[in-house]
Amino acid sequence: MRVVVLGTAAGGGLPQWNCACELCERSREGDSAVLPRLQDCVAVSATGRNWYLLNASPDLRAQIICTPELAPGPGRRQTPIRGALLTDAELDHTLGLALLREGPLTVWAPPPVLDAAAVRPLVAHYQRWDWFPADGTFRLDEGRLECAVFPLSGKRPRYATGAADAPDWVVAYRITDVGTGGSLVYAPCLAAWPDGFDEFTSGATCALLDGTFLGPDEMSTTTGRGDQRGMGHLPIVESLALLRPGSTRWLYTHLNNTNPVVARDCAARGRIAVAGAAVAEDGARYEL
Repeated sequence: MRVVVLGTAAGGGLPQWNCACELCERSREGDSAVLPRLQDCVAVSATGRNWYLLNASPDLRAQIICTPELAPGPGRRQTPIRGALLTDAELDHTLGLALLREGPLTVWAPPPVLDAAAVRPLVAHYQRWDWFPADGTFRLDEGRLECAVFPLSGKRPRYATGAADAPDWVVAYRITDVGTGGSLVYAPCLAAWPDGFDEFTSGATCALLDGTFLGPDEMSTTTGRGDQRGMGHLPIVESLALLRPGSTRWLYTHLNNTNPVVARDCAARGRIAVAGAAVAEDGARYEL
């Protein structure tokens, strides 16, 4: 299985358009230690011919343009992008679908997200897409990739205030290449480390985990919010102790612009490395 990390930033990217924090300013000024980051999104393929997106960020057009594997062709309107898997209904993870409205697509999403995704009625005016519930297990890429779904939390997006409660508003995916046995876990939004998640990630070749915040209070200097746990993101300092040593490559993604580890010279990166993990980078490629 081929994996391309299209972006690693949380909502707003780095630098964020309305933020003048130290890290955003360093990025704007061209500091080589704080490179710009596009919003979190991943592409996977069993063969390199058919590609599937894990979430669809608002930066998707730029991500496709700078990724040769996703270039259109050989026909004038052919594209290797076959579908998208949504972890939740947040705008930061779904708005990119609107940019794909000119072409056919298959979308998998948790059942509550299928009903609530704000972009779904919009794209329906342009294309008749196939929308399938992401629950249990299902196959992609002519059966070469097997996808398992793990419910993580019932956190709804702000715009879905009238929607029903459900335990799978946010999910993680485990995608396994049935030929090689290589597997990828994608969990960019972890409100906690739920029961059963150890088993879900056990033996995975690579796991992309929620790294939105390093600590629970880092936004206090920019927005006045003293504890980010209520935003549905387990801080790295808490999840780091839960990682199991072994063959899994643990990578932190979905990094907020306030997170010190977006800087390559951040001392906390050493602590992450000692725990057997690393910070994911835009454009990284893996073969599993």
